[in-house]
Amino acid sequence: MPKSEIVRGSSGKKAPGIKFIFKKPHDVQLYLNSIKYKSKAGTISPAEVVRREEANCFEGALFAAAALRQLGHRPVIVDMIAVNDDDHVIAVFRRNGLYGAVAKSNTTLLRFREPVYRTLRELVMSYFDFYFNTNGQKSLRSYSNPVDLTRFDGDSWMTTCENLDYIGDYLNTVKHHEILNARYRRALSYAEDDLIAVCFSGANEEGLYKPEV
Repeated sequence: MPKSEIVRGSSGKKAPGIKFIFKKPHDVQLYLNSIKYKSKAGTISPAEVVRREEANCFEGALFAAAALRQLGHRPVIVDMIAVNDDDHVIAVFRRNGLYGAVAKSNTTLLRFREPVYRTLRELVMSYFDFYFNTNGQKSLRSYSNPVDLTRFDGDSWMTTCENLDYIGDYLNTVKHHEILNARYRRALSYAEDDLIAVCFSGANEEGLYKPEV
């Protein structure tokens, strides 16, 4: 999708300072899939993602939340915490009361989810079997309460050239919910080799977490 089809001036109050030309949430996912996975430190705004044509998973979630906002959804993200692996952030939306998600990932299996999940926990658990490190260890452990990014509108989070790491710092203060106790964690199996191969196909090697053995 050409850059000129993504940004076209200001959209006013609904999503200040930037306008994306997307018709549905999956269009947002396809755009995120098309740009480079960013491995460098720092957090850039959605406008900067468009300008640089790259994003990491957190920046992808911010971008998706901004784009979903213009489709009439609240700009909401959810943090997912892993052990011996990268954490992950998704932009969450609802259709007919059901949850779906858009996400940027350096893997192929932690991206879009159709809005078919009755609860936020159901949505998060749809990622569980596909959330593993390069050794195949299933690593997802908790998820956060939803965070509505309108709380950062005063900081121009959608368009600023400044570093947005402080939003990530805020995510760390939000209540997280454990999804497994120690008994179940000990019983987890490893992902199969063919699934690992599919998951990390085309990944940016520099951006992959290097797990402990």
